[in-house]
Amino acid sequence: MSARTGTLTLTMPTEREIVMTRVFEAPRRLVFDAFTKPELLRRWLLGPDGWSMPVCDIDLKVGGSYRYVWRHDTDGVEMSAAGVYREIVLGERVVATERFEPPWYPGEALVSMALVEAGGRTTLTQTLRYESREVRDVVLRSPMASGVEASLDRLEGFLGAPAR
Repeated sequence: MSARTGTLTLTMPTEREIVMTRVFEAPRRLVFDAFTKPELLRRWLLGPDGWSMPVCDIDLKVGGSYRYVWRHDTDGVEMSAAGVYREIVLGERVVATERFEPPWYPGEALVSMALVEAGGRTTLTQTLRYESREVRDVVLRSPMASGVEASLDRLEGFLGAPAR
């Protein structure tokens, strides 16, 4: 699959999975750091405008955990996501569980992030595997994709290249 820079591509390769792909005009090392260092993650992983991330805890090791808390700047509503790291290949791949509070989909997801660099461009591929097709479809009907796209647009700007 070939993805254009600045464009989020969503596919459903199986009945339980969503695969999101995006290409960045940045080296893989910078993209990996942006996904794994709290001081960087807080700057871009915010979904639509109007949200902040007051809590971003990351213990980046197999068996370690993460926890993010987002707060809506106007009404103070909070949402959190947490999970446990199952696999880490520094600079290349991270696999972790994901569970939201309050839960907006049932159960837990397994999220795999892979980064491949070629010619100074980095392709991000995130695979989200849910407990069932029904859960995957709940996520597909939600505004998740637009929130992810807004965050990745913000990341593109953070990495120093304009989104296209």
